[in-house]
Amino acid sequence: MRHLTYLAVLAGCLAGALWLEPALRVGVLKQWRRLVLTLVPVAAVFVVWDLLAIAAGHWTFDPAQTTGVVFPGGLPLDELLFFLVVPICAILGFEAVRKVLGDR
Repeated sequence: MRHLTYLAVLAGCLAGALWLEPALRVGVLKQWRRLVLTLVPVAAVFVVWDLLAIAAGHWTFDPAQTTGVVFPGGLPLDELLFFLVVPICAILGFEAVRKVLGDR
């Protein structure tokens, strides 16, 4: 089960943030096109950054804690999911704060 560690952390992040969508009706997931347009450039920059760091030997991933699915260049699936999950959680949190505080 150790190979699911990274995915478990990502699932925990999502569990901590996804409830904001229905509870506060923040509408982040409802606007999926806008969300995709936000996520793609961010993920692209960090994927390139990671690939360069991996190629230079500055960055590694513990294969015992990842799923074992690795893309060309050495980028694990888990890391790619990180670049999607963490921004989604951040956006949900941001929109939840905006919703609660209103237009102050």
